[in-house]
Amino acid sequence: MTAVAAKPQTGAIFNPTAMVVGIVLLIILLGIGYYVSPTLGLAALIGIVIGGVLIGFGVHFVPVGGAPAAMGQAPGIATGVAMLAAGAGLAGLFGGAWAADQGLLIAVITGGIGGGLMMAITCMMVNFVYVFGMGIPAASGKVLKDPITGDSQPEYKSQGTEGHGLPFVSFVGGVIGGILGGAGGTLIYIELLDLYKATLPTVMNASAAQILPIAVATAGMFAIGLFLVNAVLTAYNITGTIEGPHDPKFKRWPRSVVASAVASALCGLVAILIVLI
Repeated sequence: MTAVAAKPQTGAIFNPTAMVVGIVLLIILLGIGYYVSPTLGLAALIGIVIGGVLIGFGVHFVPVGGAPAAMGQAPGIATGVAMLAAGAGLAGLFGGAWAADQGLLIAVITGGIGGGLMMAITCMMVNFVYVFGMGIPAASGKVLKDPITGDSQPEYKSQGTEGHGLPFVSFVGGVIGGILGGAGGTLIYIELLDLYKATLPTVMNASAAQILPIAVATAGMFAIGLFLVNAVLTAYNITGTIEGPHDPKFKRWPRSVVASAVASALCGLVAILIVLI
């Protein structure tokens, strides 16, 4: 109970040395991409980095309560950061992949809607369980009033807990996180798919129709892998639970964005080099 009641430390929001090192590494990786392929490869790599940043930033919006939430001792969804973020992002990725033939913009929007819809349904069902199954109201332990509705929180919070349920601001944050994650995952998938469709016919000495299933499968595997990499990186940045955009831990996002950009550039470079070398 002491661990549950303890106030989490927000940690260093900005580490200048680490941020500079990360930015230098990112520039080096982009330079390698430019050297390998100054047009198609670099464009794909930039898209992958942007997608990874959207994922890393979006995960901070998702309300995660972990094991304490399952016992009604913390707000959020009773699962881990990486699992919940991956679920939202993959739902969006599948939606975006379905619309891949409609163009980049439509596919990314569709992916964002898919991720946001998944999180909206999840948050709604979680609150049903909390309210009607466990008999507890939604109350935040981080703010005195809901930043969106203005509803007071302390009088609904049980003593010895960090709050419980899913306050409205957490619900909205979850939907925003799902939209960003789904859009980012779809952007990565589309960039890789376009690259593979353009290069694999020459690499494999086959027609475009013959390599299409291979391009789709390979782009999908790399997109899912990149999503999991960014979700896990952000989970380490959050370290445990987070209520959403009003949580003090949300201020850690700059560190995660830089880390996601570097990790996405490195993994994306590998995904690009397998067809360009």
